[in-house]
Amino acid sequence: MTGPAVQEKTAMSAEDRARSRRQRRAAAYAEAASAGWKVWLVKIVALAVIDALALYAVFALAASAQWTPAVLVAVGVLAINAVYLIPGLLPAKYLTPGLVFLLIFQIFVVLYSGYVAFTNYGSGHNSTKDDAVQALLLQSQTRVADSPTFSVKILEKDGKFFFLTSEPGSAAPLIGGADRPLSTEPGITADGAPGFTTLDFPSVIAHQDDIAALAVPLSRDLNQGYLKTTDGSKAYLFTSTLSWDPKADTMTDTKTGVVYSDTGKGAFTAKDGKALLPGWQVWVGMDNFVRAFSDQSIRGPFFAVLLWTFAFAILSVATTFILGLFLAIVFNDPKMRSRKYYRLIMILPYAFPAFLSALVWAGLFNKDFGFINQVVLGGASIPWLTDPWLAKAAILIANLWLGFPYMFLVTTGALQSLPDDVVEAARVDGASVWQTFRLIKFPLLLVAVAPLLIASFAFNFNNFGLIFLLTNGGPQFTDASINVGSTDLLISMVYKVAFVGSERDYGLASAFSIIIFVLVAAISLVGFRQTKVLEDLN
Repeated sequence: MTGPAVQEKTAMSAEDRARSRRQRRAAAYAEAASAGWKVWLVKIVALAVIDALALYAVFALAASAQWTPAVLVAVGVLAINAVYLIPGLLPAKYLTPGLVFLLIFQIFVVLYSGYVAFTNYGSGHNSTKDDAVQALLLQSQTRVADSPTFSVKILEKDGKFFFLTSEPGSAAPLIGGADRPLSTEPGITADGAPGFTTLDFPSVIAHQDDIAALAVPLSRDLNQGYLKTTDGSKAYLFTSTLSWDPKADTMTDTKTGVVYSDTGKGAFTAKDGKALLPGWQVWVGMDNFVRAFSDQSIRGPFFAVLLWTFAFAILSVATTFILGLFLAIVFNDPKMRSRKYYRLIMILPYAFPAFLSALVWAGLFNKDFGFINQVVLGGASIPWLTDPWLAKAAILIANLWLGFPYMFLVTTGALQSLPDDVVEAARVDGASVWQTFRLIKFPLLLVAVAPLLIASFAFNFNNFGLIFLLTNGGPQFTDASINVGSTDLLISMVYKVAFVGSERDYGLASAFSIIIFVLVAAISLVGFRQTKVLEDLN
């Protein structure tokens, strides 16, 4: 082949390769554009859904005059849109979902609990002062003797009920509801009002309980009274036996003449200390923490629960670790046959749901029909769950059953990770089996499992599920002013103070939560520092 022909063929080959590269590059661009278009569509749809939900939340919060949450939601959703619409913020795109959940489920909860701990928030103090005044006036009403009868019709709008009536001797229609005094409105007639549904008799009967509970104020001056009906057609004037004086900031009982004033404690209080409830939520500073340590009816049970919480956490970790380590050593012997089957049997309790195990153990410990009393102990009648000390023993036994498989697994792994040459060197030096374990294996084992022991302690310190399902914290203390029992942990005590019974004290419960947080944090800090000391042995 001549020189020009070779050059022409080489030029054509180079051109073909360049064309092929351009085609591959174009295909890659097209594929990337296609993928980018799909990702962009998903992004826009997701942001549209988030924006719609946020917009609804902002309007709902603004309608109820909750301006701070409304502003926070608006700022948050704007930040999310900026992160995902502005190019070049790749790290923020990955961090934002986690940060949102962290803010909502961790930081917000901690900050709100901290805020509530310094208030009197709880039963009888769960709203504003205006709501408390209205509630006090409503709950002390009596019908005014010889008062005129008001003909009413029942209207409904957005699930709320209203009275359509008029002043006796007047034809001007008035409309009013629980949150709005009687007033006129453009377009209303004696038969109805624009935007409202006039209820017929069957509809009134269907909602008679709600309508009977409806109290419509005559005017913005709540002392003038309310209209109430029993049949949905006639209403009567009711006034409160309490008289509210907004200028003097007092509530006066018109029957007895006793004056109740605002003392700054979230309730109207008489000179003899008697308070009118409901009250309202106010800032009380450190009062909840002071109550926890100064009020004998709270301090005694609190310290008893505190000591039992530490004892339960320490004994639970110790017993499960000792039993798990013992079984791990036994089944780690290479001379033992069928070790894997024995190990499988040992971890079966770990595979069973913990809450079901707690319920099963509650049945086993039943005084009259439990398997332990009737079968194991031959028909004995031992009060496992009603005696304070036996209930604690029952909890430790049940928790040992639940916890030793976990310790068995982690100690088995730690034992198998120990270097064989170290153990062999100890054996050559004449160390006994006990000396080898105590001086070599166990220290090295602790280096691996110490963080897990600390985590196990923190878990058992707040092991609410076992206590709640097995004993429910009982038996109860008889000398406590709060709902707490002999087997309650701090966390279950907090739950009872906040959510169980008629007297719910969210402020005190939040103060207890802060105390728990400080205790667990301090213990974990000390434990992890001790772990660093153990690491020096490695």
